[in-house]
Amino acid sequence: MRHDGRARAGVSQLPASEAGAASTGSPPPAREGAPGERALTFAGAAVAAVYVPGAGEEDLRLVETAGAAVSRYDLPEQLPLSGGSPAAQAFRTDRPLWLNPAALASFEDGPAPPAAQTSLGALPLRAEGRRLGCLVVVGVSADGFEAGQQRFLERYADAVADLLRAGTDHPAPSSLLGLALRALRVGSFVLVPDTGVIDADEMLLELVGITPDDFDGKADTLLANALPEDMHALMSVLEPSTPAFARRELEFRVRHLTGEVRWLSLTCRVVAGSDDRPQQVLGVVTATSVQRRSSDDVSRIQWLTAALDDAATVQDVGRVVVTALREPLAADRVALAELREDRLVVIVLDPPQPAAWPQTWRSEWRSEWPDAPVRALPTLQLALRDGRMDLWPAGTAFEPGLAGIGAGGLAVLPLPAKGGVVGVCLVGWDQPHEFATEERSVLTATAALIGQALERAHAYDAEQELATMLQRSLLPRRLPELPGGTAVARYLPARRGLQVGGDWYDVIVISEDRVALVIGDVQGHSAGAATIMGQMRTAVRAYAVEGHPPDVVVSHANRLLVGMETDLFATCCYVELDMEEGNALFVRAGHLSPLLRHPDGTTEEIQVEGGLPLGVLAEAEFPMTAVALAPGTVLALVTDGLVEAADLPLDEGMDRTRAALATADPTDPGRMADQLLGDAGRREDDVALLLLRYDGMTARPIRAGWVVWRLPDAVMHARRFTSRTLRRWQVGEAADAVLLVVSELVTNALVHTQGPVRLDLILRGDRVRVSVSDASPRAPAKPVIVDWESTGGRGLLLVEAMSESFGSVPVAGGKQVWSEIRVPRREPALAGSAPGTDREGSP
Repeated sequence: MRHDGRARAGVSQLPASEAGAASTGSPPPAREGAPGERALTFAGAAVAAVYVPGAGEEDLRLVETAGAAVSRYDLPEQLPLSGGSPAAQAFRTDRPLWLNPAALASFEDGPAPPAAQTSLGALPLRAEGRRLGCLVVVGVSADGFEAGQQRFLERYADAVADLLRAGTDHPAPSSLLGLALRALRVGSFVLVPDTGVIDADEMLLELVGITPDDFDGKADTLLANALPEDMHALMSVLEPSTPAFARRELEFRVRHLTGEVRWLSLTCRVVAGSDDRPQQVLGVVTATSVQRRSSDDVSRIQWLTAALDDAATVQDVGRVVVTALREPLAADRVALAELREDRLVVIVLDPPQPAAWPQTWRSEWRSEWPDAPVRALPTLQLALRDGRMDLWPAGTAFEPGLAGIGAGGLAVLPLPAKGGVVGVCLVGWDQPHEFATEERSVLTATAALIGQALERAHAYDAEQELATMLQRSLLPRRLPELPGGTAVARYLPARRGLQVGGDWYDVIVISEDRVALVIGDVQGHSAGAATIMGQMRTAVRAYAVEGHPPDVVVSHANRLLVGMETDLFATCCYVELDMEEGNALFVRAGHLSPLLRHPDGTTEEIQVEGGLPLGVLAEAEFPMTAVALAPGTVLALVTDGLVEAADLPLDEGMDRTRAALATADPTDPGRMADQLLGDAGRREDDVALLLLRYDGMTARPIRAGWVVWRLPDAVMHARRFTSRTLRRWQVGEAADAVLLVVSELVTNALVHTQGPVRLDLILRGDRVRVSVSDASPRAPAKPVIVDWESTGGRGLLLVEAMSESFGSVPVAGGKQVWSEIRVPRREPALAGSAPGTDREGSP
């Protein structure tokens, strides 16, 4: 009974036109089927089939097929082991067979070819001394399989055998051929040189470090991560001027986003059109098993020098060291540690699995800050003291702290820098390793380069840590909790230069129902810009807490910066929001306009009338713009680092931010801020972002105010006003305490200050707030000692004793002394006055 490969699961097929092309040996004019089929076709195989021993081990049975033309070949379902088929012979002899059409004609029980020009390969599948089956590949070339194709198919057979060995406990293997191709990490492509359009499979994108979402089908995008030194050779292969060669091979390097440099092997061939011009380039790309720099040791050192020059941080140096040493030297372990005083701090362990390292390393060196005393490792202590490389052969007995790292050989490389030793690098092998003369020279040069790079990177890390600490100390540690709203902020430093800049933000609680939001940007990226930023943030906060209106706050900050006589200027956007009513006042000094997301999801850029940046003109004016916010509105203040870059115009950046603001979920302001930041990798400038979701105050306060006239009986009139107000609010139970506080605070203001005095009462929830404002900026001072002979000084002590909380805050033109007294909770039905404001100005 013949087997039809199309009936088997997991077998990809080509369209009829492509199958016909495969039968003639010429490539199709379009993409060659599924990615796995393209790789097999490029290797010269139209069909691949797996045979495994049957239940009685008297025959081989077909378990899976794959390829572009399975249906065109009649593959026997079973082959006797004692027969004369190529598969049976390869299985018995444990040797591969490569048959051209003439040799294949002499075998029996082979596939029935649809044409005379058919070649065949039979490769035994074995693992750990066991015979697991046979891989049969059918080719369409009259010359048989080329040497390069044979090497690839032999690797393919090894991958299939590994899968068979791993799946021996399963009743029947499945998807062996597809999984084996993926295990080999083979990517394929079809390129049209005239247009630069390339069809690449997912494995190729993974090898070069591009996600499918970021790939636009262009060859330039595919090669974006290739190292510049290899670009010339790649372009000469992928953009041929003439189809002068049938097949080309080369190796090249790509750098992934993590900094890892990977070596890849590319094999391709050119397809000519009817006019003998290159029509397509077909090829496959694989990851090389060893990252070879060059047969010339000088080239290896040159590569390492360039790679370490690009390594900025200590962790970057560690990744380069692993790339440069482990696979090129076929090493099993690489460790890099930095010497700090008398301790070794581990930078990188490769492989990172704890089981690959001694117990001492796992217990002491795999903590958050892994380190160990040098005296605990005499072998390393000796090398660090002498400053010379030690190469220990296989079988050397080490102390327990190094046991198992290099059973087949261990290289201990002290890392010199500026007359001292900054660390140590360990390279270990499990199998016996011979240290050739050339390898010793390379290791010595490598250690010197690593030591210098490690010292530079350590200084860079220290500088960045200092910059980060400076930036964090100048920005708010946390934002306050707001009545009727939630504020969140984000700050990201620039990804170039010193990671400290002039962007700042702040949320300032002015009173129990008013809050100010400010965001700004000082020109430049330096410690000087950060210093000016800290001074401006402090100044704006101070002016706001004093109770000045927004335009005055910004005007004062501008005069201050002009007076500093610095060459730097700053932009700023200041917002004062009434949390009770939702009224907002905006002032903009050369800064970006704020954004609003309305409760229905629509967004807008608020047209705030702007003024000059701060520090330009002392007499600059800063007009205010009033905007009413409805509950559920989200206010966004941003700096230009979020919306502008070299490749991102400002208008387009603002549109992107508005779109992100519209689609984000306002129920989680923190997640909304993260979504607005977008791709953290695209940062040429600092980024500051301040969001406020305005919810409105659930408990609307009731207010009443009284202007105290300077009359002999002014305190009596203030007490009468307070009594009437408390009766109207139905909180008369607290009248005694409130009246005492009013008497003391009003008396204190009349006696110790000049100018107007005002009394304000606010009822919110279960508290009555008494506030007395006067024209003196000096805060009231409690007496240090009050004895029985004192005639005064007890008033503030009584107020503090009767109050739940008590304090004084500066306001425009003076100060406000306030006290909060708890009152019994009122039933909603007894509330005789709706939320609002009562105004009285005379007795």
